[in-house]
Amino acid sequence: MSSRNTTLALLVMAMLAACALEPAPKPTDYRAEALGGVQPPGQWTAAGAAADPVAGSWVATFGDSQLDALVTEAIANNLDLKVAAARVQVAAEYVKLADSTLWPQVNLLARGGGKMGGDSSGLNGAGLYANWELDLWGRVRSARAAAEATYGSAVADAEFARQSVAALVAKAYFVAIEATLQLRLAQESVDTSQRLVAFAEQRQRIGKGDGYDTALARGNVETYRDTAEKLTLSRGQALRALEVLVGRYPAADIEVATQLVQPPASVPAGLPSELLERRPDVVAADRRVAAAFYGVQEAKAARLPSISLTASVSDISSDLFVLKNRDNPIWSAGASLLQPLFNAGALQTQVRIRTAEQKQSIAEYGQVGARAFAEVEDALSAEFAASRREAALTRAVDENQVALEFGQQRFKVGSSDLRAVSQQQLVVFGTQSALLRVQCERLVQRVNLYLALGGGFETVPASAPVARAKE
Repeated sequence: MSSRNTTLALLVMAMLAACALEPAPKPTDYRAEALGGVQPPGQWTAAGAAADPVAGSWVATFGDSQLDALVTEAIANNLDLKVAAARVQVAAEYVKLADSTLWPQVNLLARGGGKMGGDSSGLNGAGLYANWELDLWGRVRSARAAAEATYGSAVADAEFARQSVAALVAKAYFVAIEATLQLRLAQESVDTSQRLVAFAEQRQRIGKGDGYDTALARGNVETYRDTAEKLTLSRGQALRALEVLVGRYPAADIEVATQLVQPPASVPAGLPSELLERRPDVVAADRRVAAAFYGVQEAKAARLPSISLTASVSDISSDLFVLKNRDNPIWSAGASLLQPLFNAGALQTQVRIRTAEQKQSIAEYGQVGARAFAEVEDALSAEFAASRREAALTRAVDENQVALEFGQQRFKVGSSDLRAVSQQQLVVFGTQSALLRVQCERLVQRVNLYLALGGGFETVPASAPVARAKE
């Protein structure tokens, strides 16, 4: 290569190094446009929400080793997560593919075969050819940056999918425990009713009662047995749902705890502004905005001239004729210029398409962000309401239990009939059942809150960090 060509190449490389990519917009640049009238408030409107840090291991905050194990098992077996992991791998390979276009492309061409080989020309030889497109306008680098942003979006989506699976397992686990406790409560009510049947029969034998009380007591027993049968079905369905989530169905060998755990005392909601930086699906939406931005830059650069450096070395011989005045090997170097002149507006249309896609991605970011705020507020309000209801129902259970004991004593001494006792027993059963439902609901809403806040967990391997594309 001549000194003039060498100087030209170095000059072009210096120009290339000077053409840095324009950085992708940050969420703060387009957040107001994306969210419109939905702006991050200074604090959550739900009363009682604290600005404490969100738990990094929210599954572990429940202190249930069985739950930890089930979440880990579900993460390993869930088919949707395998799809998400495959998408991350595909996106990572696209980054490598885009990165390869920044480097010179070198190819080897060789042929042989003597007088009868190939096209019968008798030519034999080999050539090494190199081509390198100088990315003066950032088209190739924009394509790579878009691929990196797409990879970051896939990683964040996979993380949110893992958290969603963990949340589904946790909620199904608590519902299965509740169903077990509801069934136990119904069975205890059956036993209590059977004791009342025996007492009513005894009163009838000694002449202090009649067939009305006995028939009423027997009818109550069958009513509670029917309730127990329905709850047995519900429990089986809850366990099956959990088995499906963790990948055990139809083994039917899953076990849950015998009592509901107490929810963590504090409600770490963090600051609203932090939500848009922490929640994985919001991060994924931000990365899609960056990918769309670099797609616009790539389309714009495609309208400009492209310059490529070429170099080759070849050695050719022939068995049929003598190559005249030819020195082997032959070295060559040069450059090529390609300037789009007429394409019926295709390149400009590509720019408009990519611009529209960027606007779409910004709107989708706002959609995800607005939904995130609403989900946090809903989960906070629901948990606080469930907490207040639990306190009220606990007092109701205690008072109704005392009333039932008085009613049973009155029935035993003959100052009231069995109907009043039966009605009070039904009230006690109803309030106890409602209390179990609310206690489970508190746990479910705490899970919803962690998911809405984008809290992570340490019972599964952490995902790859979501980094911004190199800008």
